[in-house]
Amino acid sequence: MSDGSHRHKVVVIGSGFGGLFGTQALKKADVDVTLIAKTTHHLFQPLLYQVATGILSEGEIAPASRMILRKQPNAEVLLGEVTDIDLENRTVTSHLLERTTVTPYDSLIVAAGADQSYFGNDRFAEFAPGMKTIDDALELRGRILGAFEQAELSDDHEERERLLTFVVIGAGPTGVELAGQIAEMSDNTLKGAFRNIDATEAKVILLDAAPAVLPPMGEKLGNMAAERLRKMGVEIQLNAMVVDVDADGLVVKEKDGTERRIEAQCKVWSAGVAASPLGKIIADQSGAEVDRAGRVKVLPDLTVPGNPNVFVVGDMMAVEGVPGMAQGAIQGSTYAAKAIKNGLKGQSPANREPFKYFDKGSMATISRASAVAKVGKLEFGGFLAWLGWLALHLWYIVGYQNRLVTLMSWAVTFLTNKRGQMTITEQQVYARTALDQIQGGGAYSIPPVHTSSPKAKAKPAVEAKKPADGPEVKAPGAEEQKQSEKAEKAG
Repeated sequence: MSDGSHRHKVVVIGSGFGGLFGTQALKKADVDVTLIAKTTHHLFQPLLYQVATGILSEGEIAPASRMILRKQPNAEVLLGEVTDIDLENRTVTSHLLERTTVTPYDSLIVAAGADQSYFGNDRFAEFAPGMKTIDDALELRGRILGAFEQAELSDDHEERERLLTFVVIGAGPTGVELAGQIAEMSDNTLKGAFRNIDATEAKVILLDAAPAVLPPMGEKLGNMAAERLRKMGVEIQLNAMVVDVDADGLVVKEKDGTERRIEAQCKVWSAGVAASPLGKIIADQSGAEVDRAGRVKVLPDLTVPGNPNVFVVGDMMAVEGVPGMAQGAIQGSTYAAKAIKNGLKGQSPANREPFKYFDKGSMATISRASAVAKVGKLEFGGFLAWLGWLALHLWYIVGYQNRLVTLMSWAVTFLTNKRGQMTITEQQVYARTALDQIQGGGAYSIPPVHTSSPKAKAKPAVEAKKPADGPEVKAPGAEEQKQSEKAEKAG
């Protein structure tokens, strides 16, 4: 890399769509680019649910960022979680284990993405993991398949029913896609694989506090998706707000204020997102505002007040008409890269053209050979939409090898009902909870699995060792959940 004292330094935070495309857009620019991310990979988040349901491996949708950029000589990759941004001194501070790195910049592109939002009820995460990371997907795969394994060992009807009930919270694209795949896996892939249970009797419930499925895509497509899910046996419960979650189930509050309990060991949360905390750090220093989801209300050129060299893109930016989707991040980051290049040519920030988002539409798959799509004013569903969904997602997977392997995995799954990624491990299921407890200074416990004897407790099918000392993690008490926002990632 060239001598930094004479080269414009661009720091990019995040290795998602915004971070990666922004970095690549600066490939031929006279700049040095430093990409800082807390993971080593570029994650194709819209396909995480296929990792969770055994269709794809994590490597197919999460290639190493360093390998993607290895042929871009003006780019370097640093591993670390960004914990601070100093706008006045133009530095970014990141941490990896015990190492602190401070990186100076001339221009900054912040594309740190979003995390799962539990709307103030973060304790729900222990029992209902989200779907934002590879770790989340692998944990969920372990929870889903582990529930079937536990049910196979049980001789109690009520326990089996609880183990074979799967609840997906959030009826946006991710929730719809995940619910559909759990239903397909139980009805097709796992059919006949067990001797003491019938996998096809598994119950899949899709919950949402909103009155419709797929609200961002409109009533027509929402009804189309709901109808298809119901034909697959998925039970859809709308106007149902989750107010409590524990190891054995959850409590929902109906529109009329009444509450009821659903017994289910396996729950997944896909009800909302919250922007990276870096948004607030930037807003506090620049005077910018943030919305309820923590997104920064940027200026028309995607910068923040008083800092024309700091661009906020993707899930971290609040721009009217721009949804929290991959296309918004891609278009925002490439716009920022272009603005930086124009600045090197002498263009004043005051003369920048405002960012304009081009809506390329949205899609959501429901099951094999069934999807819904909205492109402009055109709304359609079924097999044609499914083919379009496959083609679009295949195109945006990084690397020809990953595309080929993904295509082969899809062919195996959709033509034979077999899935090649059905392995689960103890660490996948329990590592997150254990790490959270260790970092919090306490011990952790594994939720018990009830047997037919009321006094007996059986260990989970995937057994985890419990520390000898330390308090158990108790089930949370009831607390009302705020109304779900509908900003959700779609593929």
